[in-house]
Amino acid sequence: MSAIERYLQAVSEQIHWVVTNQAASIEKAAQLCANSIQNDGLIFTFGTGHGAFPALESFPRTGSVTGFRPIVESSLLSMHHVFGDTGTSQYRFIHKVEGFGTAILKSHQITEKDSLILFSHSGINPVIIDMAIYFKERNLPVIGVTSIPHSSKVEGRHSTKQRLFEIADVVVDSGVPSQDAAVDIEGLAYKVGPISTPVVVAISHAINSRTSEILVERGYSPMIMVNPNTASAQEANKHNDLNYQELWRRLRSR
Repeated sequence: MSAIERYLQAVSEQIHWVVTNQAASIEKAAQLCANSIQNDGLIFTFGTGHGAFPALESFPRTGSVTGFRPIVESSLLSMHHVFGDTGTSQYRFIHKVEGFGTAILKSHQITEKDSLILFSHSGINPVIIDMAIYFKERNLPVIGVTSIPHSSKVEGRHSTKQRLFEIADVVVDSGVPSQDAAVDIEGLAYKVGPISTPVVVAISHAINSRTSEILVERGYSPMIMVNPNTASAQEANKHNDLNYQELWRRLRSR
C-alpha cells in the first residue's frame, strides 16, 4: 500500500477504536452539553495550536447546534507563519504561561449554566490546565478530549503537575499514540501523517451531533446551522441569522 492508503487506513482504524471504546464517554459529554444548552448556558470549547481545530469546528458550522462557543485566542492559534507576528516562538512561550488560561476565561463571564470542552493531545500545558481548574473550582463540568497513551507518559507542566485526564469530569480518549504520526516510509527516520487532528475533529462532531439528538429526545428544539453555499443561500442565511440571534441572547444575559 502507498502512504495514501496507509494514512487513511490509520485514521479509519483509530476512529473505529474510538467508536468501540469511547462511545460511553462521548455520551456523557453530550449529556453535559445538552444540560447547558437546555438551561440557557453555553459550552465553551478551546484548544491550542492544532488542538484549536476541533474547538473551532463546534460552531458556527453546518450541522452544529447553537450553544457551543469556541474560544479563539490568536496567540494560541495562529503560529503557522512560524516567523514574525504570531510566530512559533511566541506560541511556544505563551501556552506554557501559567495564569493565562484563567485570564482568558475571566473575559468570557462564565456562568453556573456553562460547560467546557478542552482539546489537547498531550493534556499537559498550563493554559489548558488553568482553564480546567477554573471550571472545577466553580463546580462546573469539564470535558477533556485528550490522548491518554501520550499524556500518561509525560509530566504535567502546570505547577500542580496535573494533566487534563486527571482533572476532567469526563475524559474522551482519542487513543492516538504519543508520536501522533502513523505512517512509516522507507528511507525516512521519522513517521509522517499525524492522525490526532481528524480523529479529534470527528470526536468533536460526534459530541455536537449527539447533543442535538439528546435535546430532541428531551422535547427541546435545538437550533441548527445549515449550509448557505447552496441554491437556497438566501433562505439559509435567514435561518442562520436566527441562530446568531439566539447566541447573542445567551451572551448578552451575562
